[in-house]
Amino acid sequence: MPPVNAPSPHAVPGRAARLAAPAGLLAAVTAAFAYVAAVDPNEPGHYPVCPLLRLTGLYCPGCGGLRSAHAVAHGDLAAALQANAPAVLGYAAFAVLWTVWVVHAARGRPLRLDPPPAVLWTAGTLLLAFTVLRNTPFGGWLHP
Repeated sequence: MPPVNAPSPHAVPGRAARLAAPAGLLAAVTAAFAYVAAVDPNEPGHYPVCPLLRLTGLYCPGCGGLRSAHAVAHGDLAAALQANAPAVLGYAAFAVLWTVWVVHAARGRPLRLDPPPAVLWTAGTLLLAFTVLRNTPFGGWLHP
């Protein structure tokens, strides 16, 4: 027989417990942005070079992401978009999804993300097109 004060295995966790994971993720992302804001990626020697760029001379879709995060942290949206526009869209998407997650968690409802395959294929195709374009001679304006 279980102890009288033992929680039920089907008990709904309290609001604080439900918000612990979103709060932890926000703390980690905030710490990462604070570090990138303090340690300028435009100064050589602070961060490793992209392996694809070093080995092939080609820019990957993530190249310029740290510069973009640094610019966002300093409120320079134009520089952030120039460094890596898809990264800025990713930061915005993270903010929206995190907010939706918090609202769901506060209400005690699980968050279920199930995007249709067309959305995933479109996003992948756009990211591939961005990567190819930034590595062509006429895509130089997309270099980080």
